Amino acid sequence: MSDGKPPKLTEIPAFVEYIAQGWDSPARTPALVPGAAEAAAAHRLRLGAALPGRTVVVAAGRAPVRSNDTAYDFRVDSDFYWLTGCAAEDAVVVVTDSDATLYLPVSARPGDVGFFSDAAHGELWVGPSPSPAEWSAALGIEVKPLADFAGPPGDALLAGPGWEQGGSEELLRVLAELRMIKDVWEIEQLREAVDRTVEGFAAVLAEVPKAIKGRGERWLQGTFDRYARTYGNGPGYASIVGSGPHAPTLHWVRCDGPVLPGELLLLDMGVETRSHYTADVTRTFPASGTFSPAQRQVHDLVERAHRAGLAQVAPGRRFTDFHHAAMEVIANGLHDWGLLPVSVDEALSEHGQHHRRYLICGIGHHLGLDVHDCAKSGVEAYHGALMAPGMVLTVEPGLYFHAHDRTVPPELRGIGVRIEDDLLVTPDGAENLSDALPLDASGLENWSKERS
Repeated sequence: MSDGKPPKLTEIPAFVEYIAQGWDSPARTPALVPGAAEAAAAHRLRLGAALPGRTVVVAAGRAPVRSNDTAYDFRVDSDFYWLTGCAAEDAVVVVTDSDATLYLPVSARPGDVGFFSDAAHGELWVGPSPSPAEWSAALGIEVKPLADFAGPPGDALLAGPGWEQGGSEELLRVLAELRMIKDVWEIEQLREAVDRTVEGFAAVLAEVPKAIKGRGERWLQGTFDRYARTYGNGPGYASIVGSGPHAPTLHWVRCDGPVLPGELLLLDMGVETRSHYTADVTRTFPASGTFSPAQRQVHDLVERAHRAGLAQVAPGRRFTDFHHAAMEVIANGLHDWGLLPVSVDEALSEHGQHHRRYLICGIGHHLGLDVHDCAKSGVEAYHGALMAPGMVLTVEPGLYFHAHDRTVPPELRGIGVRIEDDLLVTPDGAENLSDALPLDASGLENWSKERS
């Protein structure tokens, strides 16, 4: 007597036999970014030189669960990609000196029961996937099925998600510090990321009139995210679109408010390319196309601080130099406006920092495969080291006057301004990769009006 449940297809011999037949062989060439495999090979040589004789095991990770049986989109671990040029889920790479073996899940093809029954690896569910041999030919390293991976040796250094005891702090630090200096291929990827981001800004500005008429912040966030996904891998981080009183909130990613005419619109956005390198650019526009006197006053001070910071980015200077230069301008400006309860010198001292009430965050970071790149570096290597050619940094001062902050006059409350550019340190200075976007208030007004 039937229990009413449909039979399992895997238990019906006729179906299993029939579905295994009649399939052509689809294209299964790995979709690699040009130059990624060669760059990864050079990266492995650098790692081998930094950790001679040590065995390194890095996992690619897997998509986290969103809810129940649905997952977020998979994004490969940055260290794994840096070493392999491969963005396969659930993969593991073992590196010793310059030798590497990559272990990948093998897809279930026609003739395998998993072809139709395995939603994670069956090609009927996920599409055609390269074989280990095809991956090996594309990447130039030995590739084996993940089933052959016996686990990391006991003395191996581990990185990437999924290890029971986490990763090795030593390895994470070494990888982060190696990644500080970008090679020619990486710089090309970052140029593309920035160029696409500038185009994305233009796409967003064109939609501001619709956003003002009722579609709001989320329409603009969605516009950029759609652009990033079309011309890259997607947004490199949660896009920030803050209108009016939301602009002073540093990480306003909810984007669920209206776009208010007459108020400022802070846009902090970055395209992540298909090679997983991301831009990180911020501009603050007047939604109506014209800054009010109070808005321009704040923007002009942030611009002066930004230019002071940019001038300090050069080889041989300390990473913290641009931070201090920008903060000095901010502190002097706030003092001139009567907003500091102490002198400028006291505010800038280690025991003061009163100006930081309106600029609580730091004003720059490394940029690369992660928006806050090289974050596992040692403190001295990150904050105390000298800038060197090949580093890519952001400079991003701002002022954030919250609508409910009674220490600022009413005309400044609810104004938030940030300016952020992506800079490549060169042998004789720095190149602003995002200088296609204007910095000054008049330039932003014109750029905005031309596009909206």
